[in-house]
Amino acid sequence: MIDKLIDKIKKTNAPVVAGLDPMLSYVPQHILLKSYREFGETLQGAADAIWQFNKGIIDCIHDLIPAVKPQIAMYEQFGVPGMEAFQKTVDYCHEKDLVVIGDVKRGDIGSTSAAYATGHLGKAAVGSSRLSAFSEDFATVNPYLGSDGIQPFLDVCKEEKKGLFVLVKTSNPSSGEFQDRLVDGGRPLYEHVGEKVAEWGAQHMGSSYSYVGAVVGATYPQAGKIMRRLMPKTYILVPGYGAQGGKGADLVHYFNQDGLGAIVNSSRGIIAAYKQEQYAQFSPENYADASRQAVLDMIADIQEALAKAQA
Repeated sequence: MIDKLIDKIKKTNAPVVAGLDPMLSYVPQHILLKSYREFGETLQGAADAIWQFNKGIIDCIHDLIPAVKPQIAMYEQFGVPGMEAFQKTVDYCHEKDLVVIGDVKRGDIGSTSAAYATGHLGKAAVGSSRLSAFSEDFATVNPYLGSDGIQPFLDVCKEEKKGLFVLVKTSNPSSGEFQDRLVDGGRPLYEHVGEKVAEWGAQHMGSSYSYVGAVVGATYPQAGKIMRRLMPKTYILVPGYGAQGGKGADLVHYFNQDGLGAIVNSSRGIIAAYKQEQYAQFSPENYADASRQAVLDMIADIQEALAKAQA
């Protein structure tokens, strides 16, 4: 799957992933009212609204980007109907030939970790059948329980030719409370985690990059520079672009000299673009067109920054 992701990045010339993290506050009123008329102000009504919202965006941007990243918590909050909307979103993205990164941030050990891996990336044994559940292409995982929590995912990934993005240095402001702690020779903890990611990745290589990637936030460009050096064969998923303050100029060190090695996520900067002042020309009814323009602007920003860095 890492090879497919890279091929699609090359074809689109867009190292961009759209974070499908819908909040009801992002959904235009005309969509909300239609769903509420059909299902009432219920969990089913909310879930239908976010599914319809997602579908409109996917229809408008799928030709521009290689991948999407639905954040499962935004769907879980609406219970079983929300999870059905998550599944519809994953399936529809696959119909549009998008790579799906399930942003599930799972982290546990033993049989629990194996069950998470099966549910999101593998196949469950049911009688004589083996059946896929959510069936994302990649999943995000939390490594801070150690190798016990990661190995079951690696086993499933090898079997299914799927991949992981392991949290290394996250984009949130308080990430340094633990991740920046100096250990073993005065180096930040996240550096040690990055080295372990590279070690895990060596067990599961694609043509040029590992199936085991890393999450390193755009809000910490110096960490990105260090991680790029420590993990030369690791693809880096970079959250924090746009709404969290990251911009194209911050991202150049996340990429290798071949222009590959990183894919940059924007969530509300894309899906709620119509609410931003710079896209005020788009009405709520044209929210998906605003998302398309935000994607085009993001691609241009990243391409310009990479071109300057390589000049």
